[in-house]
Amino acid sequence: MAVKILMADGDHAALELARSSISTLQWCDLVTVKDGREASKLLQSQKFDGVVMADSVPHVDGFELIQHLRLSPLNAGIPIVMLTCGDVIDTMRRGFKAGVTFFAVKPSNRERFFHLFNAVRGAMENERRRHHRLPYRTPVTCALGDQGKNRFVAESVDISGGGMSVRPSGGAEVGQILELEFLMPQISRPVHPAVTPKSQKVPFAERDIPAAAPQKVHARVCYVAPSGESMGLDFQDLTPKQSDAIGHYILGGS
Repeated sequence: MAVKILMADGDHAALELARSSISTLQWCDLVTVKDGREASKLLQSQKFDGVVMADSVPHVDGFELIQHLRLSPLNAGIPIVMLTCGDVIDTMRRGFKAGVTFFAVKPSNRERFFHLFNAVRGAMENERRRHHRLPYRTPVTCALGDQGKNRFVAESVDISGGGMSVRPSGGAEVGQILELEFLMPQISRPVHPAVTPKSQKVPFAERDIPAAAPQKVHARVCYVAPSGESMGLDFQDLTPKQSDAIGHYILGGS
């Protein structure tokens, strides 16, 4: 699956150079817009793995566009590359405070655009992998409020390395931090027992399936359906074992 990148720039020539430069990059799916208002709408309605934007975009300033992006349930945490016309220190300081991941002087030819996209590929591929979702059904106990006094039980719909969808929302609101308790998906690897006369008759060893212990995970509510029937959650501070277990499930044990 290609990395999906949104590029917003009022400079038509720059957009043409960018599209031309990635024509041979099979890993990259580039969506280009000249209008900041259109970019803002796309960030609210489509999932991207990263955004490349000029520091000045028609109708919506580049920094205003970043604010819109950070409020997007789908794209709040994606990498941001800001293109400038030079090493403008004040602009860079302002950008880093706003959440810009990388700064780059706007490339002047296809080769430089090619190198730019390859340079930021790693960060954007990580974002794409973080949002790979697989169906996963299990009861999820959700606790919100002081000391988790308010509790309700939901059911997970799908899961990714970065979060999960559950239903219903239980009255939770966007921005709230919940404590979740659920059975972490696990896929066990084949166990190869010692060879004995009796075991020689068994061509394949059965899988040793460990008990799936309940896991407690904190998550931030990033989206609530208008009807309240479901919500999206971003995991917060997973332990390495929890991250490994989810990744193991998503990748099928590979």
